[in-house]
Amino acid sequence: MKVLFVSAEVAPYSKTGGLGDVASALPGALERMGHELTVVSPMYRRVSDGAHRLHDVYPEIPIPAIGARFDAILADDGRNWFVDYPPYFGREGIYRNDGDEHSRFLLLTHAALELCRRRGWSPDIVHVNDWHTGFMPLFLRSIYGSDPLFARAQSVFTIHNLGYQGVFGSHIVDDLALGSSRYLLHQEHLRAGRVSFMEHALIYSDAITTVSPTYAYEIQTPEHGFGLDAMLRHRSRDVFGILNGIDPEVWNPSSDPYLPSPYSASELEGKHANKAALLARARIDPDQGFLTVGIVTRLSAQKGIEIALRPLARRLDAGHIRLVVLGSGERRYEEAFGWLAAAFPGRAHFQNGYDESMAHLIEGGADVFLMPSLYEPSGLNQMYSLAYGTPPIVRRTGGLADSVTHYDPARGEGTGFVFDHYSEGGVGWALDQALTLFQNKAQWQILQRNGMAEDNSWERRALEYDRIYRRVTGEEQP
Repeated sequence: MKVLFVSAEVAPYSKTGGLGDVASALPGALERMGHELTVVSPMYRRVSDGAHRLHDVYPEIPIPAIGARFDAILADDGRNWFVDYPPYFGREGIYRNDGDEHSRFLLLTHAALELCRRRGWSPDIVHVNDWHTGFMPLFLRSIYGSDPLFARAQSVFTIHNLGYQGVFGSHIVDDLALGSSRYLLHQEHLRAGRVSFMEHALIYSDAITTVSPTYAYEIQTPEHGFGLDAMLRHRSRDVFGILNGIDPEVWNPSSDPYLPSPYSASELEGKHANKAALLARARIDPDQGFLTVGIVTRLSAQKGIEIALRPLARRLDAGHIRLVVLGSGERRYEEAFGWLAAAFPGRAHFQNGYDESMAHLIEGGADVFLMPSLYEPSGLNQMYSLAYGTPPIVRRTGGLADSVTHYDPARGEGTGFVFDHYSEGGVGWALDQALTLFQNKAQWQILQRNGMAEDNSWERRALEYDRIYRRVTGEEQP
């Protein structure tokens, strides 16, 4: 099939989180299955900084609906296309709070379809991601609905995080350029003065996917539905949960260039050398007898930071653990981790920001990886941790519940430590479970190898997307 894949970010060109990784790895896996992919994302300033080989293929492509023109830039891989429109994408950063944020991503949506027109390329599937491209399914039924090029195109919309919906005031209606199709907007909400990108994707897409089976269930409940649970329940037959995957070319302890000592499930000795390197880099006491807890995260309320701080502080104070944290985000959490590092020198380290080499070293050198999330649509770091023999400590929610099972020493089954209650007590219980098992090296190695045996590859996930593509195009029965 021909698949048009549109995303606000695509790694390694542009990335702030998991969406960028998915938009890179999933199309690659689909290509290896035999599908023909065109991936479209914005030409942000960071994309054009000279680090990537790019080719200006189609200059001055018009977008009649909004009266703009853009250049279509192709990467060397022949799959990734970029929408070059400096007034919108030449600014610093990827996401902004500018007054025209909605217009930036409406232009991306139009441009993806106009690129297809210029190439004469007729997609079978138009796969769009998160609120930024949420109006694509409606555009296919309205503005572009009479174009034979898109006559067979079916739309698939993936929710990566329902908490970000792209809600704007009703003043943006003219910018949608719907003309006589304006009646297709959610009229009740329009009268209430708001327009939601994601809401319209849920109404008009042919299939809705999200990034784990548990999250697909959770978002249909009032607790996690962010006001869209009723709409999602109404469309429940078309809602599918597919875990994200990881790229073993990038996340593989036996070939990771960021690790000083490669290792595998059959030869775990290298992990000790990586732990030594991590402790040295973090300026932490080199004694490897202590459980080293690693965290790599965006510092936000969603990530469960508030229920982790006191349990970590107590165990640092008792001398039971060592802690290495890499991340940035809300100032209150940056300050809290900064305080921990200052209060426990030689036991705790906090690096504010993101560093790819440090992220890999934490995965390869820490003993456990902590993810106490309030909610977690899919999560990737717990899967990296499994692959690296670094048992995850997670709360049972979303993709964490689908990818990590609690270890049972009696049966030697399980891949990590899982707690249910969103509380300091839950985090403390899970840390103590890990501390106890850590003293039994034979059991610990069973746990490590269990995780390293898990198949979280994108090849496996791509098969599930392929089934959905075939379902919506009528090639496979529901």
